[in-house]
Amino acid sequence: MEKNIITEETRIPRHIAIIMDGNGRWAKKRLLPRSVGHKNGMERMIGLMEHAFDLGVSYITVYALSTENLKRPKEELDGLFGLIRNHFKEYMKRVCERGVRLRVVGNLPLLPEDIQRILHESEAETAHFEGKGINVALAYGARDEIVNAVNKAIALGEKVTEESFARLLYTADSPDPDLIIRTGKEVRLSNFLLYQAAYSELYFSEKMFPEFSDKDLDKAIVEFSRRTRRFGKTDEQLQE
Repeated sequence: MEKNIITEETRIPRHIAIIMDGNGRWAKKRLLPRSVGHKNGMERMIGLMEHAFDLGVSYITVYALSTENLKRPKEELDGLFGLIRNHFKEYMKRVCERGVRLRVVGNLPLLPEDIQRILHESEAETAHFEGKGINVALAYGARDEIVNAVNKAIALGEKVTEESFARLLYTADSPDPDLIIRTGKEVRLSNFLLYQAAYSELYFSEKMFPEFSDKDLDKAIVEFSRRTRRFGKTDEQLQE
């Protein structure tokens, strides 16, 4: 049996964000339709969420569909929307039974109306939970989010601070991510949480998302725990 690498000394991130990249390539490599990759990716997403909350993580944000992804072929988008129609409520209920509040973040009016309804209903079912949260980023783009927040600030007619501006973002009710994980070999943020990621630790995996296991998440957390987060300070200041 493989030894558990998470120990009492491991520093668990409060908030983990995941760029779930590689579903389509995982399927293509196996000569399967991309839709199969997305279904396996959704199942892996739920498994990772359950494992992360069991480890003591309080918030998880997953990048499920970007604004740029909406330009993909209709067949692929139909497959993704079909997953939401057939499985989203069931899967989210399974995770949220741990007392987790669900929020769907993004430019939701860009999605089909029935999809919007499913997402809003799922959010409403968990609205009474506090202290733990899931953000599912759908039709999400960080630049779009920032522009939306700027327009809100203009409409309010008030000068903003960093703190007040953060409250205008889609993720207003969540702390900034401590750790951002990206699977699929790519080494970039791809328009994900650009404002919130200012001091996030980054971890990149060559594994495609459907094969990113609970143990791989453990390794990412252990790597995070080994890093020193200075937030602009010196080592001496941190020691003080």
